[in-house]
Order: sequence, then C-alpha cells, then structure tokens
Amino acid sequence: MSNLDHPPHVNPYWAGFTGSCPRCGKGKMFNGLLRIADKCDACGLDYSFADTGDGPAIFVMMIAGFLIVGVAAWVEIVYQPPYWVHAAIFLPFSAAVCIGMLRPTKGLLVALQYYNRAEEGRRIK
Repeated sequence: MSNLDHPPHVNPYWAGFTGSCPRCGKGKMFNGLLRIADKCDACGLDYSFADTGDGPAIFVMMIAGFLIVGVAAWVEIVYQPPYWVHAAIFLPFSAAVCIGMLRPTKGLLVALQYYNRAEEGRRIK
C-alpha cells in the first residue's frame, strides 16, 4: 500500500499554507526554509511523491510581479521619487514578498498533489 492510498483527512489548503503534513496535519512538511522533509515526523508519510518543480516559483513571480510593479507605478505617479528611492524601497520589498510567498505556495502544491493523488503520467500500452 503506497502513501497515496490513505484518504486525506486534512484540508489541503490549510496544510499547504501552514507547512504541515497533508495526511495528519500535525507533522512538519519542510526541513528548513524550502527543503521538503523526507517523511512526516508525526505519521511517517513519505514525501518522495512530492515534486513541485518550478510551479511555486512561477506562481510567486507572477503574483509578486503584479503586486510590486503596481505599487511601484503608483508610488512613481503620486510621489515621483528619484530612482535610488525606488531601489531602496522595492528591492528589499521584492525579496521579502517573494521569499515570504514561496514556502506557502510550495507547501500548497505538495498538499494538493497528495490530496488529488497526482502522479506522473504513464502511457497505456
């Protein structure tokens, strides 16, 4: 019986955003900032099924880019500060937004993979 045979009992959105185990909701999904743990420390769920690829980075870039460019354009139109002020404000803001969104987004994609029993596609012979 594989890890994906157990029915999910935890809300995948909550588990993903909090970084908790998608099966039990108690263990940790991450080992460090963005590294997926080998297994859940509470229920033993093996996270080898988790493969998010570049998905979280793409979502974060699109959402953060829209947000940051919109705020930077508003600041430019309303206040017209020098370029060094834009750099001083929006470089750290960009880093904080992107890093802050990356972990919950990666956790969400892993939890949804577990919830939907997503697997690699196979050809039928």
